[in-house]
Amino acid sequence: MSSSEKIKNFFTEIGELTYFTRRFFKEVITRPFEIKELLRQCYNIGNKSLLLVSVTGFIIGLVITLQTRPTLEEFGAESWMPSMVSISIIREIGPVIIALTFAGRIASGIGAELGSMKVTEQIDAMEVSGTNPFKYLVVTRVLATTLMLPLLVIIGDAIALYGSFIIEYSKGEVSFVLYFNKVFNSLEFGDLIPATIKTFFFGFAIGIVGCFKGYNCKKGTVGVGLAANSAVVFSSMLLFIIDFIAVFITDIFFEI
Repeated sequence: MSSSEKIKNFFTEIGELTYFTRRFFKEVITRPFEIKELLRQCYNIGNKSLLLVSVTGFIIGLVITLQTRPTLEEFGAESWMPSMVSISIIREIGPVIIALTFAGRIASGIGAELGSMKVTEQIDAMEVSGTNPFKYLVVTRVLATTLMLPLLVIIGDAIALYGSFIIEYSKGEVSFVLYFNKVFNSLEFGDLIPATIKTFFFGFAIGIVGCFKGYNCKKGTVGVGLAANSAVVFSSMLLFIIDFIAVFITDIFFEI
């Protein structure tokens, strides 16, 4: 395949994804609302990702503190550790790394699940039976990822800060109350609000890309594997683009 054909296919896929997203916003406000399926997807997505997010957050806190503490000790600035770690985790490191982990776990799962349903013609069977497969399969999953990722990021950030506290307690014998007093004193609304808002967009991007890749899966088992793989790659790339836009907007309005 020539480079011109690759570029053409890329922009074609962008156009199809845009149409797919527009259809989502149209379907999400029309009846019937699949509340039961939405709650089931929220439970499955959140529950299946909780352990992975918790371990990821804990390791983030440990690694950042272990890597940063020696440098601060050289300048006699160990007291700045809680403030530095909390701001870096809450603003950027926590949301992005947890979102990437979430994308690897959920986007691939959604892509493979819907892809296998497409290959085995289950989606066609739903259309024949009078059920709206887009609303039942796509809308519920996208809403679930959009709602669950912010909660998982909050949990992951909290566990990351606790991991950082463990290192500080073992190295400098800092009490729990003192450590988290410094953490909360260093945080402002300009740190919390933008970081939380962008996680909704992260979750939406992961859900819509995973559903798009699976829903438009090519025939055959190879197509299912490609759908799962491309869902992770595409959603991860989209996360960095959204993060850049969010940081740029935040820099303008909150003057960080």
